[in-house]
Amino acid sequence: MASKTRQQKDRHQEILEAAARVITERGLAETRISDIADRCGVSPGLILYYFESKDRLLVEALTFANDQFYLRFSREMRRMKTAREQLDRLIELSVPGLLPEYERLDEWALWIEIWVRALRDPMMAKEREVLDRRWRQSIADIIRFGRETGEFPAGWDAEELGLQIGATIDGLAIQVLMNDTVFSPTRMQRVSLEVASRLIGFELEPAEA
Repeated sequence: MASKTRQQKDRHQEILEAAARVITERGLAETRISDIADRCGVSPGLILYYFESKDRLLVEALTFANDQFYLRFSREMRRMKTAREQLDRLIELSVPGLLPEYERLDEWALWIEIWVRALRDPMMAKEREVLDRRWRQSIADIIRFGRETGEFPAGWDAEELGLQIGATIDGLAIQVLMNDTVFSPTRMQRVSLEVASRLIGFELEPAEA
């Protein structure tokens, strides 16, 4: 029985991984259940057994991608001794297209699909809020850690700063995803750090010419 449960869990994860990849590549509107089934080698009926609809699959695919992001980031944080290292790495991982593919699962395309549907779907809006709260909390935790170690000065509420910095990164990421000609991934990284330094209150090294 334990082996069967583990197989079901593995298959469920395989479907979520495939869904995250296919939706990222094609967009939700152009993705069929059969496309995801072909990618992971299962029947469309099995996917519908696990998930009620494409929207439900989208939410769970983004949640899965989020879990992978935070699992990886928490492992990296344990090796980082300073809050600045943690903040720099969090921003680096958050910039679309900045890092090579083997270093990231680009979930921004999934986020955009969620945001569009959340405008008119109350249930999707609630799911979005839960995921966004986790994102802002991760930034607030780094700020609190930096204050405990003396790297960051006392100031505004860490939760409020997490909200403002998180919203800034979200907005800048949209510009990069839209291939804005004057807003490159490296510029987004720099601007995100500049905004964070001003809000949190730490010195940032001058940008290279």
